Amino acid sequence: MSLLAGLGLRARLTLAATLVAAAGLAVMGVLMVVALDRALLGALDDSAHGYARDVAALVNSDQLANPLPGSGAEAAQVVDAQGRVRASTPGGDRLVPIVRPDDVEAIRSGDAVELDGSRLGMPERLRVVGEPAGSADDPQTVVVAVSLEEHDRSVRFAVVGVGLGSIVLTGALGLLSWMITTRALRPVEELRAGAEVITGTGGERRRLPVPAADDELRRLAVTLNDMLARLDAASERQRAFVADAAHELRSPIASLRTTLEVALIHPDAADPAETANDALAEVTRMSRLVDDLLVLAHLDDPRPAGDTEDVDLRVIATEAADAARTADASAVRVVVDAPAQPVGTTAHRDSLIRAVRNLVDNAVRHAATTVTITVRPGSPTVTLMVTDDGPGVPQADRERIFERFTRLDDARDRDAGGAGLGLAIAGEIVSAHGGTLTVEDAEPGARFVIALPSV
Repeated sequence: MSLLAGLGLRARLTLAATLVAAAGLAVMGVLMVVALDRALLGALDDSAHGYARDVAALVNSDQLANPLPGSGAEAAQVVDAQGRVRASTPGGDRLVPIVRPDDVEAIRSGDAVELDGSRLGMPERLRVVGEPAGSADDPQTVVVAVSLEEHDRSVRFAVVGVGLGSIVLTGALGLLSWMITTRALRPVEELRAGAEVITGTGGERRRLPVPAADDELRRLAVTLNDMLARLDAASERQRAFVADAAHELRSPIASLRTTLEVALIHPDAADPAETANDALAEVTRMSRLVDDLLVLAHLDDPRPAGDTEDVDLRVIATEAADAARTADASAVRVVVDAPAQPVGTTAHRDSLIRAVRNLVDNAVRHAATTVTITVRPGSPTVTLMVTDDGPGVPQADRERIFERFTRLDDARDRDAGGAGLGLAIAGEIVSAHGGTLTVEDAEPGARFVIALPSV
């Protein structure tokens, strides 16, 4: 096992294929030799039995001659029940039977007996068959012995031929397996070489080579390229996020620094209370931005933010409306339109409240007079809609407003303190709960629609 563990995949596959081929060829070779042996022995037996039947016919017709007429057999005898030789071919013994008395019954029943050729002064083995002859009063047996020299030579030749052929064929199959395995693993090597030059440091985007054949390796390459594309997108998004975060933090920090430097350089001209209020406003702005960044960092984390529970969207809507009324001192009204029965979904309560709060705060900033939070039951989804009567969202910007740090020109004019993260946070929270967040025309105004799975 340690030797196999040190071999490469190509070598292991080739070795496995070669061993299987060698085992198959060995089994086939043995079967071929056994079949040849049986076929040759069958041919010898048929020839010897034919001659024995001819001699038996002479015995039965009382035309037996001594010596017996010649044949291709090495020797033939006619033996009676007392073991006496009645007749023999010129090459046979006329006094001593070829076989022992205990083998005569086996020969009479059709079996064959193999003997050492030394019984007849021959170096090769002999195969003896026979046929019964004579009458019931005088039973006789025709015994025919044939040489196995040609048979043995043919079998040896077959063994050598099959052995050499199996070795050559096994080597050829091993070489073919190596070539096929090399060709089959070439796309894997190309994938490895392509992966080796890919770095995660940005710059030129690289992709793995895709094999031409429509097979598992091609699907693997396509899948890996898709993964690399997602990693590139995530890396680019992360770099953009860091750059935007740094840019957004720079403004309040610069403003706070300017306020404090003016207060220090001109202490007599600066109002301490005004300076403190300005500094607090900038610190509050930075705190809100940092909180939003932390929320986005948690949303990017694949681990769950917390345990989910069954929540009532009516309660979520009411709490968001109360918070908006408390935080906003403008004349914009926030009303809730919800049914009497509960409208349930499964969610992380605090996250869902934050998403709805962000939508309501956005609507309050853009509304002229009223913001309406509407809750509607349904199956398989429930909906929560936040509608304002402001200028609405242009059709071309309805996808872009859910991107991070995106602020439309109107938003920049009306809310210079916003970082463009509220709608992005709301969209990602809803998506994490298996729902969707879309924007529609409210005529006038905009309507943000949250659709979540119902309980």
